[in-house]
Amino acid sequence: MAIGWTDDDAVLDQIQDSINDELCRARRNVPDGESLMFCEECGEEIPEARRRAVPGVRLCIACQEEADKKQKAAELYNRRGSKDSQLK
Repeated sequence: MAIGWTDDDAVLDQIQDSINDELCRARRNVPDGESLMFCEECGEEIPEARRRAVPGVRLCIACQEEADKKQKAAELYNRRGSKDSQLK
């Protein structure tokens, strides 16, 4: 049976990789560009204050809350690839 050897910092590297993955996911979801005047879901007007506060906003507050509920957070997984993590 082969047993691999890792650096002393292997666990810290795994933690840092998990943090980096989550940061990339969060950055992909940040709106950019010009804000819309009307919500692209329901067509309601997006308030001026929201458009100034969130550049690139595309949804009204109510639709954004619904979209946030639907968006699934990144699932944690075992980066070591153990059989237990693969059986889920």
